[in-house]
Amino acid sequence: MSKKSAGILLYRFTNKVIEFFLIHPGGPFFIKKDLGGWSVPKGEFDESENSFDAAIREFKEEVGVDLSGKAITLSPIKQKGGKEVFAWAMKGDLDPQNILSNTFTIEWPPKSGKFRDYPEVDKGDWFDYDAAKQKINPAQIPFIEELIKKLNLPGGKI
Repeated sequence: MSKKSAGILLYRFTNKVIEFFLIHPGGPFFIKKDLGGWSVPKGEFDESENSFDAAIREFKEEVGVDLSGKAITLSPIKQKGGKEVFAWAMKGDLDPQNILSNTFTIEWPPKSGKFRDYPEVDKGDWFDYDAAKQKINPAQIPFIEELIKKLNLPGGKI
């Protein structure tokens, strides 16, 4: 059975331009990955959890912010590894300097016997339409495109 993830694409408007909040995964595998390495804050869930509830929980775990408000359902996508990702867009704002992420432990370097803790998310930031499409995992670009269509914002501007 393939893995499933759920996440929130947070957006805001600055000077009539839409911006998207994306996160950069922590840990040794993503240290040097920038373009195509950012993501919607998301995480895995199983059949015992509602996908939207999982998306809200994961946002809190990865960013440290409780979200509430109106959510726009976006069409699920499949990432390169086969993981299905469900997402919702929500309008909101936060200061990326204040994000607080859970941590995970991994043996690093591999087979070294040394275990280190890393944040799930090492940074987050706001990006306009064009920058977001360059930064985000390419499989997740449809989330941005679908939200732009649903908000009727050609080119990402009001």
